[in-house]
Amino acid sequence: MKKKIFFLVSVIAILVVVFFLIFTFFKANEVKTRTPFSNEMLLSDDFPSSYKPYIDELKKKYPNWEFKALYTNLDWKYVIDNENIFGKNLVPKSYSDSWKNTTPGEYNVEVDSGWVDSSRAAVEYAMDPRNFLNYVRVFQFEELSYNSSTNTIASIEKILYGTEFYNRIVEYKNSSGTNIVTDKKYSDLILTAAKTSKVSAFHLASRIKQEVGPFLSHSSISGTVSGFEGLYNFYNIGATSSSEPMGAIKNGLQYAKDGKGASTATKNKYLIPWNTKERAITGGAIFIGSSYINLGQNTIYLQKFHVSDTSGGELFWHQYMTNVLAPYSESKLIYTGYANSNLLDSSMAFIIPIYNNMPELPCTSPSISSKDYSSDNTKVYADVETTLNVRTGPGTSYEVLTSLKSGETMTRIAKGKQSGELWDRVKLNNGMVGYVFQTYVKEVPDAEVEKIELYADKTTINKGERIQIRANITPTDAVDKTLKYSSDNTKVATVSSDGYVLGVGSGTAKITAKANNGVSASISIKIYSPVTGLNVNTENCVLQVDEQFKINANVVPEDADDQTINFKSENNGIVTVDSEGNLTAKAEGETNVIVSTAEGDFSKTISVKVIRKLADGEIVFDESLNVNGNEITGLENKNNTVDKFMQKIKTNYTIEIYNSSGEKIEGNSLVGTGSTIKILDNDVTVIEYNVIMYGDVNGDGKINSIDLLVLQRHILEIQKLDGVHITAANVRKNGKNPNSVDCLLIQRHILGIQELEQ
Repeated sequence: MKKKIFFLVSVIAILVVVFFLIFTFFKANEVKTRTPFSNEMLLSDDFPSSYKPYIDELKKKYPNWEFKALYTNLDWKYVIDNENIFGKNLVPKSYSDSWKNTTPGEYNVEVDSGWVDSSRAAVEYAMDPRNFLNYVRVFQFEELSYNSSTNTIASIEKILYGTEFYNRIVEYKNSSGTNIVTDKKYSDLILTAAKTSKVSAFHLASRIKQEVGPFLSHSSISGTVSGFEGLYNFYNIGATSSSEPMGAIKNGLQYAKDGKGASTATKNKYLIPWNTKERAITGGAIFIGSSYINLGQNTIYLQKFHVSDTSGGELFWHQYMTNVLAPYSESKLIYTGYANSNLLDSSMAFIIPIYNNMPELPCTSPSISSKDYSSDNTKVYADVETTLNVRTGPGTSYEVLTSLKSGETMTRIAKGKQSGELWDRVKLNNGMVGYVFQTYVKEVPDAEVEKIELYADKTTINKGERIQIRANITPTDAVDKTLKYSSDNTKVATVSSDGYVLGVGSGTAKITAKANNGVSASISIKIYSPVTGLNVNTENCVLQVDEQFKINANVVPEDADDQTINFKSENNGIVTVDSEGNLTAKAEGETNVIVSTAEGDFSKTISVKVIRKLADGEIVFDESLNVNGNEITGLENKNNTVDKFMQKIKTNYTIEIYNSSGEKIEGNSLVGTGSTIKILDNDVTVIEYNVIMYGDVNGDGKINSIDLLVLQRHILEIQKLDGVHITAANVRKNGKNPNSVDCLLIQRHILGIQELEQ
């Protein structure tokens, strides 16, 4: 028996409402309230992706049907929380526990005779519109307005077929027990009621069948209930739940008698008392129209689940029935009536509610046990000669959603392991979710990679830059899409396992992506190495007139694409310089030579001093030393003391030696890289020489692990070397920026494997 919640005026009903309102208040505090409903939402034809395949299928089958998206702006969890309140949604006590509230103290408690509180899963299933977007159950969303073109006596009779109302003359008992026989049939009364109330006759006929059918002996319409003789309530209006025997029936008949204390205007509006069947059918229809349909609850779904607007009172409360599956059941009755009347191709409108944050997949029926399925994600196809039906549930008693042609593919999201017939839950390529008979599906052989296309946002990157290579794989449903990336030149570019390319050095590298089945593709990435600095082998230079000296200058890094270096003398009358960095002293004086890069605008200034040309014998160096301009090399690898070094210079001038820190050194102090040899004439500097000891990078006159560390820091760009220290680090003597090869040679020297040549 189905029960309703309507405008209550009796004391008991008020107490019930207060209880529910208090409960809802505390529940509502857990979530945000919604934005009020707007009728503009009702006019939208833009359905979410999880709805669209079902709507499209219905439109294809019935092109005259119109579907309106009702965006409630309500959060799904908020809706379920407010509907999942004890006593608000009922199921028969005979149902399995999956349908029932099993909370201790509430389990199997009869809210009404034979009816108990439903489970949360039942509410979720019944409220998820996507479960009922098929050609039968969609009628719970039908707009319930009177339609003169379809609402005919013949069509009403077809809905009443199978009940005692079918093709039956109306007779009833008055309050005295006298039997009154009329000249009208039940279909006549229903049509009159539909015209008067502006409510669909099909809805009224189906509602009567749902509430009191199929027998005329139902207590609500027998006219023989003690204390309520000659009263009738075809829609069970006001038949609220009660623990008293026949309590709900009596509550409904009390409403039929006096509207439960309603005003005279209200009773006149609803034709109360309902002491004839015609007054009961018409008056009840007016009640339904004015109390529900005309307040925006103009579908069976919205009458059961009050989510459309607040015209009928607080959300979730103005609900016509308590049977959680009432819309599900009534929709079948309406469909049958239309089908029997050949009216399914007529123009009809359906209003489909939409909630925020709904589950990705439609909520499953509590009748469908998760234990009967194993999670799956297998591509399958229809292995049939003709077509394969996709149904709303696992069995032929469920409605057909659509049909697939032989060979059409789908994804099995749950594999059936039921006893008896095996049914799988599948998701079609358009997003529709349904059930198919397992016997008629076969697994699609794993698709393999057939083609790979590689692309990148750009194919030229700077050294040190990182870029991702992306891959388009054909076919898109290939099962194993694992790709292994490789570079044909790791000195130019490396590539990670997920396709990120790192520019390592100047040049072009071919990046290849290879699938496990051998299919591959390649893309060329050019690495551009920009200039980041400039190294020059000297900071100052002292030359004699007509003497030459070469400036060794290198761009940083060594593999920079643009190696162009420009040289310029600020005074060509004192010194000239060619494009290779070769200096020629022209006349005594001092000037600067500017060394600069073409890219990056890096520059160094070299101070050049030109002195008179010294006469032969003025300064004589030992043959073991190499003198180039004012640079001295050729020192021994160790024990280069000041005393020992002084013996290698013959001159009448005074000789002073300073270390790389500018401190004057004597005796056993070591001469090393960066030491300065000053030749003085009466405290006037005649000429200065810069000492270079290959391998002595830090300038302490020794070659050891400290020099190795200093060079490594230079290579890693932690602390850059300059001037003669760069030259000393370049033990290869090729004029290039020192690198790891120089480190290796210094290391071999330290280990005594191979002596450095000075």
